[in-house]
Amino acid sequence: MALLTFELPDGTTRRVDVVQVLNAGYAGRSQDDVAAHVAELAELGVPAPSVTPALYPVAPYLAQHTDQVSVQHGRTSGEAEWALVVDGDGELLLTAACDHTDRELEVHGVAWSKNAGPDVLARRAWRLADVQERLDALTLRAWVTHAGHAGHGGHGGSGGSGEETIIQDGTLAELLTPGYWAQVLRERGDLVPGTVLISGTIPMAEGVDQFADRWRVELGDPATGDVIELAYDVVRMPAPIG
Repeated sequence: MALLTFELPDGTTRRVDVVQVLNAGYAGRSQDDVAAHVAELAELGVPAPSVTPALYPVAPYLAQHTDQVSVQHGRTSGEAEWALVVDGDGELLLTAACDHTDRELEVHGVAWSKNAGPDVLARRAWRLADVQERLDALTLRAWVTHAGHAGHGGHGGSGGSGEETIIQDGTLAELLTPGYWAQVLRERGDLVPGTVLISGTIPMAEGVDQFADRWRVELGDPATGDVIELAYDVVRMPAPIG
């Protein structure tokens, strides 16, 4: 299992023993946005889902606080998302997340691809109740950095070098709400301490290479100016022997 620790705005911390992770997919409130994401994936050879929204179970250890994601090849990428976390007392927390996905494997099965990379979570969180009244105004953004390697993302680890390019820019109004998913989990008997639900993502900007060496995601609250951020380098593992 995974042990995550989140710092809240008042300086207190919440330790969460993760018992299950669920990744929502095709979870836009707008069917136009859902269709756009399906089209993005179709360009990569991923078949359309049989039902939307979808929900994919992920191994609990894949929920991680990390500054580095190791990959086997150059066709992996993140997705800016929010995460709903049920803490040990059953309180709902909201934080930023990035679902790092193997796009080569995704062609063969979305559920498989979701289990081939981590769900990177920020180290800070808000109590959902504290932002509930302005959820739709919260911003969700992602930037990618390319270190200048040849081809689609050398995945050598940029260490922050290179120029950032924004690849996703939207608000939580584009996605199904945390309340919607909390109700789904409640009906399934899954709204239990240690549950992490990842929201699904918003469309990527056209013409931006998603196969990058670094991803950075921000969840922002314009009302307070507070921003929850995560960032990580994408590092290619050595070639296998044998």
